[in-house]
Amino acid sequence: MRQVFKQEMEQLGQDLLQMAEQVAVAIDKATTALRTADLTLAEEVIDADRQIDRLEATLDDQGISLLARQQPVATDLRVVVSGLRLSATVERMGDLARHVAYVARGRYPETATTGPMHDLLTEMGEQATKVARQVVRLLETRDLQLGAAIERDDDVLDRLHRRSFEIVLDDGVAMTRQQIVDAVLLGRYLERFGDHGVSVARRITFLVTGDATRAAHHVVEGGQGPHRD
Repeated sequence: MRQVFKQEMEQLGQDLLQMAEQVAVAIDKATTALRTADLTLAEEVIDADRQIDRLEATLDDQGISLLARQQPVATDLRVVVSGLRLSATVERMGDLARHVAYVARGRYPETATTGPMHDLLTEMGEQATKVARQVVRLLETRDLQLGAAIERDDDVLDRLHRRSFEIVLDDGVAMTRQQIVDAVLLGRYLERFGDHGVSVARRITFLVTGDATRAAHHVVEGGQGPHRD
């Protein structure tokens, strides 16, 4: 019975990792589509989000089944509950990648933004992709230093997000109403993507250390303070 439980726990982790890998591909493609007005990439992201949703449903079923049948305690219980919460967070990251792809598809054959805003959103896209790839490595290794790196990179996203409002205020007269709306939405999507990456990092901190306080307030030097889940 214990061997079966161990195998099911391993499967839970593998499926979660697969989900995170698909999200990393999705945000990379979505932000590339946004930068280059690539309709094919945008549609690939939108279509692929269904698979991410299916993986979340599978993970939920696995986790609930483990709780009901095995009644895990202590560390095992922490792993199962963390897996359920992580799957929901990673799925939301996939949704945000899809939102970016929707904007890219909706403005085809043009790019959603131009000029300084286009450059800034390109930089935010690169940072979001970096966070997604770090999340994948974190789930593979449970290296808390990677969690700290995710927090630092999310701070970069937060700063860029604030800069996006400055650009709208400074250059808004040169932007169409649609470009302003797109810029505000895209900045928010990418900023939230980073926040969810931080949520993953803090959940892994809790999983590894068992210290909920440390996970909730794990702020690296130069950080901005606790993030929203």
